[in-house]
Amino acid sequence: MLSQNKDLPYYELPEPSEKFTAGTVAARQIDALGFRFYHATDGLTEEDLLYKPSDSVRTSGETVDHIYSLSKIILNSTVKKENVKADNDFTFEQKRIATLNNLKQASDILSQSEDISQFKIIFGDKQIPFWNNINGPISDSVWHCGQIASFRRITGNPMNSKVNHFSGKIEKDK
Repeated sequence: MLSQNKDLPYYELPEPSEKFTAGTVAARQIDALGFRFYHATDGLTEEDLLYKPSDSVRTSGETVDHIYSLSKIILNSTVKKENVKADNDFTFEQKRIATLNNLKQASDILSQSEDISQFKIIFGDKQIPFWNNINGPISDSVWHCGQIASFRRITGNPMNSKVNHFSGKIEKDK
C-alpha cells in the first residue's frame, strides 16, 4: 500500500482566496477535485487498481488513467496548449503525482486571472470555451474520484475516515 505523501499538493485544501472572481472560483473547483483525487487514490493497492465490478466498467487503475488525461486537458487550457494524444505509460504513482501537479498548476494560473474566458480547450483548430472544462473534465473527474472511493470500499481498503471534504482538512486525533 502506498502511504500519504504530505509534500504532494492537496493533502489538505489550500486556504481560499479572500476575493471572489471567476478565476478564484474556478481554481477552487480544481482544488476541491485535487483534494478528492489525492484521498481517493492515497493508499491504493494493486488489488484496488485492478478491481472493477463488471466487465463493462473500467478498473480503478484505468479510471486513474482517465483522470490523468482529463487533468492534462484542464492544464493545457490554462497554458493555452493544444491537446494531443500522448503516452500514458507511467506507473500508477507517477500518474498520481502528475495529476496532482497538473491540477495545482492549473489552479495557480486560474486564481491569478480575472478573465478565464481566455483559457480555451484546444483540439486542433477547434477552440472550446472554458465552460466546457467545468461541465466536462472537472466534473467528470470529481465523478470518477467517487467511483474510485466506492470501489476501494468494496475491496476492503476504504479511504481515510478522517478526510473531511466539507472543510478540506484531515481531522486530527482527539
